[in-house]
Amino acid sequence: MAGGQLTMDVLDLIGGTPLLSLEGLTGARPVRILAKAELANPSGSVKDRAARAMILDGAARGLLVPGKTLIDATSGNTGIAYSMICAALGHRAVLYVPASASGERKALIRAYGAEIVETDPLESSDGAYTAARAAYEADPGRYFYPDQYNNPVNPRTHYETTAAEILEQTSGTVTHFVCGMGTSGTFMGTSRRLKEADGRIKCVAVQPDSPLHGIEGTKHMASTIRPGIYDGSLIDSEIQVSTEEACAVARRLARSCGILCGISSGANAAAALKLSAALPRGSVIVTVLGDTGARYVSDGLFG
Repeated sequence: MAGGQLTMDVLDLIGGTPLLSLEGLTGARPVRILAKAELANPSGSVKDRAARAMILDGAARGLLVPGKTLIDATSGNTGIAYSMICAALGHRAVLYVPASASGERKALIRAYGAEIVETDPLESSDGAYTAARAAYEADPGRYFYPDQYNNPVNPRTHYETTAAEILEQTSGTVTHFVCGMGTSGTFMGTSRRLKEADGRIKCVAVQPDSPLHGIEGTKHMASTIRPGIYDGSLIDSEIQVSTEEACAVARRLARSCGILCGISSGANAAAALKLSAALPRGSVIVTVLGDTGARYVSDGLFG
């Protein structure tokens, strides 16, 4: 307490995000589409949740101590989250990022004081992952390596927070969960908790329609290194979305709903729209708006 005012730090702002109605996108449909506004997290993406959890877990287990540097691979959003949290806690961060990541993402990482090592854009997130792991293994005493693709704390934080919030915010009426996958942490953790709460809930994975796609932060699982935390048994069905569809729906969200979100969010919303056409009246779809569209403006996403 300071002068009667409750004080907080930036980590306290993570989570507790609102659930938005996408009626401006869907019109008067008999199926509701709701979206978890993860772009409301302090660094602007869903990755704040897992980054905070993995860093605090590392510190609690004595793996992250003063003088050690955080190292990991990222397509951008987790790197921004790592950078923000490391700045708040006084740690250095070195992040391996595909050179093809948007300029805003790289600029934001550097704004928080983290170092970027750019990797081959043709190898996408797999190349960044391989390079970061090699750098850690060459000097493990220097680094704390959360390894977001294989760290069980990643999906666990979505099990404990994201899914619990969805159940509370929908009063348990959610019937379908629709989400793309990068590390797969959001999908896996959220789906596991939702299915435990109600075995009738269907969890639908969003997949790019091609290995060569432009949906940043989303993996085409059939053609990439599968994360260790991936559990295919939690997937009830898949919906494929093209880069063009994802971008078009992201623009519609901005212009019809006033929600400025990124390409993966557009892909999630596009998949939810496709799914809604085949569902009975009264169904409730929840999807995820994973990051803010402000970090794609220079890429021409919004024209």
